Amino acid sequence: MRPADYDDGTAGPAASVTAPKLGPLEWLRFAWRQLTSMRTALLLLLLLAIAAVPGSLVPQRSSDPNGVVQYFADNPDLAPVLDSFQMFDVYTSVWFSAIYLLLFVSLIGCIIPRTKHHLEALRARPPKTPARLSRLSAYTERELDGGADDAADAAADAETAIASASTELKKAGYRVERYDQRGVPSVSAERGYLRETGNLVFHTALVGVLVTVAIGGGFGFSGQRVIVEGQSFVNTLAAYDSFNPGRFFDDGRLTPYRLTLDELDAVYETENTDALGQPIDFTAHVTIDGPDGSAERDVKVNEPLYEYGTDVYLLGNGYAPTITVRDPDGEVIFTDSVPFLPQDANLTSIGVIKVPDGLDEQIGMVGFFYPTQSTLSTGAYTSTYPDLVFPVLTLNVYSGDLGIDDGTPRSVYQLDTSGMEQLTGGQTGVDSVELMPGESTELPNGLGTVEFATATPDAAGDDFSQSVPRFASFDVHHDPSQVWVLVFALLILGGLLLSLFVPRRRMWVKAVTRPDGRVVLEYAGLARGDDPGLERAVEEFADRHAGPRPRSDDPVVE
Repeated sequence: MRPADYDDGTAGPAASVTAPKLGPLEWLRFAWRQLTSMRTALLLLLLLAIAAVPGSLVPQRSSDPNGVVQYFADNPDLAPVLDSFQMFDVYTSVWFSAIYLLLFVSLIGCIIPRTKHHLEALRARPPKTPARLSRLSAYTERELDGGADDAADAAADAETAIASASTELKKAGYRVERYDQRGVPSVSAERGYLRETGNLVFHTALVGVLVTVAIGGGFGFSGQRVIVEGQSFVNTLAAYDSFNPGRFFDDGRLTPYRLTLDELDAVYETENTDALGQPIDFTAHVTIDGPDGSAERDVKVNEPLYEYGTDVYLLGNGYAPTITVRDPDGEVIFTDSVPFLPQDANLTSIGVIKVPDGLDEQIGMVGFFYPTQSTLSTGAYTSTYPDLVFPVLTLNVYSGDLGIDDGTPRSVYQLDTSGMEQLTGGQTGVDSVELMPGESTELPNGLGTVEFATATPDAAGDDFSQSVPRFASFDVHHDPSQVWVLVFALLILGGLLLSLFVPRRRMWVKAVTRPDGRVVLEYAGLARGDDPGLERAVEEFADRHAGPRPRSDDPVVE
């Protein structure tokens, strides 16, 4: 009676069944099924999160180009290695893009067949009532009050009970279907399809986020600009200190408006001695001049400015000492408020001044600014408070080739001293130039004079509170997909809540007429997945429909 090709193991390995070889098409189908499985999608989502970690560990060229330059200067051996792996361009790297695209394809491959199956399930009838409900874990039964006089009355009572159960289940949000199996009426009900709907909404919205982020990255831009108090910035491509456009960005879309930094207010802790000097608030008071007129606005660290399709964020701030250099004849050849980069919480800052023309030779100066100067036990200067209490500026002067005549771009925050002669400070034996606001001194070798100009020449001699202007660093960001990202993020949250908190249940009610004429209602439920509230739900429905089960201590009426 066995098949002709049955192998009982006695024929030897030569007679064993071998699987057919997979051709190119079968391998492609296998790879597609693996890629579009939910397990692969979750793995890719985890990999995408892990791949984004380096973007928060090292500076990125798209958001902090100056930080990348500084990282190369601080880590000359490690930085090129990281750059070879695109660690400074994580979100546009080949490996991050590959994970991104694979996740996109995987999610699409998961969503389409599951959506088709879900729509078919929504149109399908609830399943037939099982023959033996008592085998289900969530099961209870109730007996109808009174007894029927004959079989016809029992059948009528059963039909009435099933009809009322069907109505109650519909009110509870179930889809119901009546069945009559071998003369036993029953109702089959199911609900919880919103759980799968929420799951599909979650994954579809996740695809929407991926698409909109890609669109926003392609058509948006991010630019940085440092503005000193009293100075302005015009929203044009040439006005940015650094600019990172998307792949499809068109500079003709930039709205030409002017942003003027009127004043930067900084509030520091002055009462709590344990937190003395800690920043409490930074507020940039700006004026916007654009096609719609002029308006005064405030920008805070966590309160960006939204104007003309761009978001203006306040990133950082510091001091910009005003330096004036004159030639030996007293003619001004350089004057500017130079931003100095803070190095610690008390705003000890470093800046670079380059004077390429007007003197017998090019000079560069590396400056150290101390808002509240104090001397350490080693003799070195430091700042003990971030506000202007006792501001001091020291300058190390260099002469020689600044390295800018050949057109090679140089950072304004760095001075290449390899081809220059140091004239003050260090091992020269000449003290560094030391100035307070309003003071000036001679440059070495009769090159001229340098002045630390004060912003408040009419202030009292010991009032330095407004003597040095501040600068603010702004990030101007344009992302056309922001609204859609918010919409899809809300859909993700809503879909996730539905998939987590909506139980998928089936419930059956059957009216069984016993030989003695009694009508017994059987209630049973079945859940898809773990549902700790299923048994309680069945009991509560039975109590609501047929009344609570009699307790053992209730009196029996004969």
